[in-house]
Amino acid sequence: MGRDAAPVAALAGAFVVANVLPLDKRVNVVRHLVEGASVRSTSRLTDVSLPTVLSTLVRVGTGCDYLHNLLVRDLDIREIELDEIWSYVAKKQARVTAEDPAEFGDAYAYLAMSRTKKLMIAYRVGKRDEANTRAFVADLRARLVTIPEISTDGWQNYPVAVGQSFGGAVDHAVIQKDYSKKGRADGQRHDHRYEPPRDPFITKKTAHGAPNLDRASTSHVERANLTVRMHVRRFTRLCNGFSKKIENHRAAVSLHVAWYNFCRVHESLRVTPAMESGITDHVWSVQELVERALAAEPCAPPEPKKLAPPAPAPGEKQGAARELPNGKGWLRALPGGKGKPSDAPRGPTPPVPPVAAVTPSVVPTAEGPSGPQLDLFTWTPTARPPVQLLLFPDVP
Repeated sequence: MGRDAAPVAALAGAFVVANVLPLDKRVNVVRHLVEGASVRSTSRLTDVSLPTVLSTLVRVGTGCDYLHNLLVRDLDIREIELDEIWSYVAKKQARVTAEDPAEFGDAYAYLAMSRTKKLMIAYRVGKRDEANTRAFVADLRARLVTIPEISTDGWQNYPVAVGQSFGGAVDHAVIQKDYSKKGRADGQRHDHRYEPPRDPFITKKTAHGAPNLDRASTSHVERANLTVRMHVRRFTRLCNGFSKKIENHRAAVSLHVAWYNFCRVHESLRVTPAMESGITDHVWSVQELVERALAAEPCAPPEPKKLAPPAPAPGEKQGAARELPNGKGWLRALPGGKGKPSDAPRGPTPPVPPVAAVTPSVVPTAEGPSGPQLDLFTWTPTARPPVQLLLFPDVP
């Protein structure tokens, strides 16, 4: 009898043995995995065999993915940051050969995080290419009900993917960072990994809509990347804890996202991100997470819903907005655009001299069949009163 086996019934005087790990053992395994232990150290610490640790990871991770699809949807979140965190499966990309499976090599984890609520809204594991970027952004779009303000890095596929998934209903800022290895102005050579920042090191630009470039940032999701590397052994650099199969890698990411959203109390929020976002009303224990994940039924990702303009900040009025036809987004009146009047004294306005009215003159030419010829160069049109065009209906 293996150490993970437990007798479950006795038939005809003989024990029937099933490889079912007790719940407390499963919880203990998951508790070690989410705190950064490797599968082998988890096996030694919990006295559970290595294959059982891996199978528990896959089962619980798959259930966490179902829970994410079931609970993380219809979100009213405005500021969102996107980023990717690098890892690999089996071997690094430079050592991948043509005979290796397609899953070998780079395995990026795409993460979409709420800036203020710290919720991991969407995630995806795969190659850093156009197809995975589009699928990741499309999944993010399906979980929102409010026009977001998205901040991304300079990855070239983000603007296209965001434009295709959100159309005109998005404010997208791109934060480009200069990691070039060229020499500095002081003439000294520096290690590019620890080189002091260049000036300017960060360049922000608008990709879609009208984002607030003063608040555009990816610093919060990059800090979340550090949390991933600290709590998921497969992402730890310069060690042999990397994933050998893509299924295990995806399960580890799903488990971490669920634990981060529902179990881990964020230091700045004093609650979990799921509580801050209104998804749940209490902190989940690891045991509750494991029980819910094991009992979760397969759940498909949500379908996209119509996005509404964001609610105004406290003390501000709701700006006028009109939905464009054929799902092309929204035409919104944005605050700003008028500078503060200058306090400097102004000189007197000079009087405007009266303009003499110019009357059309008749050129003395021979009369034709329709009458005398008018001089077109001295003719002026009749002045018309200006008309205000209304782009938005009257807002009470």
